[in-house]
Amino acid sequence: MYGLYDYLPSGNGYKVRLVLKQLGLGYELVELDIKNGASRTPEFLAKNPNGRIPLLEIPGRGYLAESHAIIGYLAEGSFLVPVDRYERAQMTAWLCFEQYNLEPNVATVRFWLHSLKKTPAELGERLEEKRRLGHDALAVLERGLTGRRFLVGDAYTLADIALYAYTHVAAEGGFSLEPYPAIRQWLRAVEEQPGYAPITAR
Repeated sequence: MYGLYDYLPSGNGYKVRLVLKQLGLGYELVELDIKNGASRTPEFLAKNPNGRIPLLEIPGRGYLAESHAIIGYLAEGSFLVPVDRYERAQMTAWLCFEQYNLEPNVATVRFWLHSLKKTPAELGERLEEKRRLGHDALAVLERGLTGRRFLVGDAYTLADIALYAYTHVAAEGGFSLEPYPAIRQWLRAVEEQPGYAPITAR
């Protein structure tokens, strides 16, 4: 059975938990309070020198870090990864977009406000810049989903899981999804998938 070191509010951790659940893979959850330095202890750093969650323990092999590496490992050969080479590359492109454009802005603002309980006054211009870039990323996602049920081809893939993780809780960072009808429709489609579980599920 896999071991998953995680922090429940983390969207990056949620990607892994959702893949595990939707593929019916058993795992033991080890919750870490990252706000209080639980991922920076000598014990954890021996497992992942980068000191971040999620971290997957693979029996007989070792530890695997980085959410997209983990979900790619877990989903290889499954229905979550397109067989077609071009569609597989499209999926990878959306995974890169999530890490470079959406996560650094939408997820960061959510973490500041929702987890660290910072106020807009404390964050000042940093908050405004992150929100602007976050809305830019959401606009790209909206265009990518317009006229489509899912991001790649006609099927639900890792791209949908990766982008869903932080988009569906964007409101916790003050990002209204009201201007994005295609995103809202897509969120509902993701939530209708077999094995779906909310971010709070262990």
